[in-house]
Amino acid sequence: MAALAPTGPGPTASPLFLRDAELRRGMELLYFGHSHLTRSIDQGLADQGLGRAHHRALYFIAQKPDMTVSELLALLAITKQSLGRVLNDLSERGLVETRPGERDRRQRLLRLTAVGSALEHDLFDAVRQRMSAAYARAGQHAVTGFWAVLEGLIPEAERAQVDALRA
Repeated sequence: MAALAPTGPGPTASPLFLRDAELRRGMELLYFGHSHLTRSIDQGLADQGLGRAHHRALYFIAQKPDMTVSELLALLAITKQSLGRVLNDLSERGLVETRPGERDRRQRLLRLTAVGSALEHDLFDAVRQRMSAAYARAGQHAVTGFWAVLEGLIPEAERAQVDALRA
């Protein structure tokens, strides 16, 4: 698909892009874009009696099967208690299964079940449609710039976690 010229409302970035007005515009666009992106999956989650925290867990477990509970805890940056509730819900619904680690039997390795994988795929498909349309409108160079900005928001000490998901 050929990239289309950006069609979004509003001006292009000012050469003075670090001024408060430009920073506020970026914050607003990030907030509203994220809000609409997450709303695209809310009904699918609600149909299952699940929330956005459940979705984040499903997403990351799908990206790295046999992830440890500790790794997921570090990625999500939530409390052990919150993650415990989320994982219990997902396990009770037959969406996630756990097994002990091979070297350390105390470790709990997480993996989606077939039902969990299907749900995660359906949720991702709703997000994929929105992201694909936005990426196509913006074009390759804008997407690369968008990624660079988002990566710049992640503290240097945490970037290895993000990079590990792509490996």
